[in-house]
Amino acid sequence: MPHAPEPDEDDLDAITPPQPVFHVEQALLGALLLDPHRLDDVSGIAADSFSTAEHAALYAAIATLPRPDPAEHARNTKWLDRVLAEGREQAHGLTASYLHALVQVCPWPSHAPAYARMVEAEHARRRLLTAAERLIHTVHDVSLPHPVQTVLSEADALAAVVDDIANRFPPRAGVLPRTTAPPPPAAPDPAEAVEEEQILLATATAYPSDIEAVRWLLPDDLTLPLHAGLWQCLTGLARRREPVDPVTVLWEAQQRGLLDDGSEPGEVLRMLAEPAGSVEHWGERALQRSLLATAEHTGRRIEAYAGDPANTPLQLVVGARRSLADIAAVRTRWQHATGATPTQWRRPAPTTRAGSPTTTVAHAARTTRATR
Repeated sequence: MPHAPEPDEDDLDAITPPQPVFHVEQALLGALLLDPHRLDDVSGIAADSFSTAEHAALYAAIATLPRPDPAEHARNTKWLDRVLAEGREQAHGLTASYLHALVQVCPWPSHAPAYARMVEAEHARRRLLTAAERLIHTVHDVSLPHPVQTVLSEADALAAVVDDIANRFPPRAGVLPRTTAPPPPAAPDPAEAVEEEQILLATATAYPSDIEAVRWLLPDDLTLPLHAGLWQCLTGLARRREPVDPVTVLWEAQQRGLLDDGSEPGEVLRMLAEPAGSVEHWGERALQRSLLATAEHTGRRIEAYAGDPANTPLQLVVGARRSLADIAAVRTRWQHATGATPTQWRRPAPTTRAGSPTTTVAHAARTTRATR
């Protein structure tokens, strides 16, 4: 029959370890319990580097209590008893049998520095995963009054974690993570994004002289391939100083093969004939949507990298920095668009992240052109 633990016994050594690092932590703690002076050879970790509360409490106790005399430590368990008492203040389930089990499972106490380095690497992965999850959560937080500013702050916090990991694990030749990156996320409200982009394209067609003022807006900022292609048509015609109207844009679209996907010419003409508001306003709306989507995609890529325990800290740093470069690029364009740093950013109306949808506002905007 399987052993049934006593009511006051938390048989921690019977728990199936969820990750290999659990065994590494056991080996490290066993080495330190067997030879406490090996703590002098351990660096780069703290109590919160461990994956369980019990291991964290044990390490804190070992690091806090005065080291025992080696000869006395070999003769009795007084110091181990003190470690157990200290550890139980934070983790009540610790038992004397678990401490003895840790000593027994440690293969080579002299390898304690190597074990500590493994614990540090796993802790770095967990930190990166947590920071990426916070970034993703912030992107979807509809309660934020200034989502771009807050998202960029979380991106900075994520970058700081990456930098700290890079300092702890100096890079050699860059090696990308082996993990397959997830696809870009879909727009949170595709219908609203499509409508606003159609208004942008129509307004730019009606007022092509305003296109120069939104050079920070790129085709990739738009959610549909047709819209991205039509924006390229508009910027191309404006750059060449050729006539711009729905008919010339449609012809340019045909020359670029944009109608090959089955788009109806009549539908394109109707879409380009309904301007409203200003090019700058709708361009900024599209860029904001692109920035938030880029931040989410970056967070999910780093989350995928950090969620794969096979990736080394070096691979995590290389992959995360490449991913964060995408945010940096769109951030620069956002600052050009708003004429201010993110901390000075003021959210335009209408809003898409809180309150009622802006579709009604967009329809109302068609009846009047904003002051330009």
